[in-house]
Amino acid sequence: MDDVTEQRIITLVAAGIAYGISRYVTGRLIDVPDQRGIKDDVLEAVLKGATTATSTILASLLVRRLIRRS
Repeated sequence: MDDVTEQRIITLVAAGIAYGISRYVTGRLIDVPDQRGIKDDVLEAVLKGATTATSTILASLLVRRLIRRS
């Protein structure tokens, strides 16, 4: 498999993982206040960054392991 195809697959898998993580985090761990403040914006930014990094790492590991087995 060439690098471009591998990168596309990683991106798609990462998007799916990010969606799952963000639904879990927002559904269980975050209480949305009536009026948002700077603290809420900072928390959202940190969580989005962590979700993106985590999902990309997990997707990369999964795809590379699947490629090695093929």
